[in-house]
Amino acid sequence: MAERSRIITSNQPGPHHDLARRVARALAHPLRKPVAEHTRAAFEEARAWRAERAGAPLILDAGCGVGRSTRRLAEAHPEAAVIGVDRSADRLSRDHGALPGNARLVRADLVDFWRLALDDGWRPLRHYLLYPNPYPKSTHLKLRWQGHPVLPAILGLGGRLELRSNWRLYVEEFALAVEQATGAAAAVEAHDPAGDFLTHFERKYHLSGQPLWRLVVELPHRPALMPRA
Repeated sequence: MAERSRIITSNQPGPHHDLARRVARALAHPLRKPVAEHTRAAFEEARAWRAERAGAPLILDAGCGVGRSTRRLAEAHPEAAVIGVDRSADRLSRDHGALPGNARLVRADLVDFWRLALDDGWRPLRHYLLYPNPYPKSTHLKLRWQGHPVLPAILGLGGRLELRSNWRLYVEEFALAVEQATGAAAAVEAHDPAGDFLTHFERKYHLSGQPLWRLVVELPHRPALMPRA
């Protein structure tokens, strides 16, 4: 039976007219939101777990949901330490089998986790943003990662950053934000998972006939992108 999933609709005909201003603001002004204590504690636990695997390349799975992608990435990269981060205790608690020994799931606020990771000098080899909430209304630009003040921390971590979405406009906006912030051009390309689905959403969207899109860009580790208070 074919999967069914709702196609994203938006009142935006193209990239948001305010995107460049929001990116410039994020680059010029520090994010002053205090770090939540539960995320600081979760980060310290993840930091200790990673320290036990010193020398292993790091893969970050940001917004990992139920952790399927974290498991798949850990299986595909047994030499790496793979950390999946999501804010939902419900999603992370769902039983999808034992985690590989080189994987860890962390409940934390991503905005805080990214900033703590950057401050601690983390340098992921790979960094995944898989099917983030699109927030398709024009008024929701500030909730998309490309319009959020945390964007400099995301990009400053560096590594091979890969974004996937079933909404092409989201990927196009992200590409514009990456180029404005770093000077790196990132192509928006069609993505065919060919049956190798990293997430449940990827499977659902693909089997329902929706086109999928992705962006892959190699970024240097640049903590200076994140302005300081």
